[in-house]
Amino acid sequence: MSDIQEYLPLIIPLVAVQLGLLVYTIIHIMTHTTYKRGTRTIWLVVAIVGMQFIGPILYFLLGKESE
Repeated sequence: MSDIQEYLPLIIPLVAVQLGLLVYTIIHIMTHTTYKRGTRTIWLVVAIVGMQFIGPILYFLLGKESE
């Protein structure tokens, strides 16, 4: 148990950033209708399944249409 408490100062900010990025990505996907590649459904699945930073980052690199 003490090992977990030792890493909490590192884990809590990472989880907060991860969840914030996921929420922002989902909001962005739901409010836009055009994407460089793929469809809304595909990007929602990628963002949610690839929740460990990878899904949202892939969306912003590969899927987000330039405005």
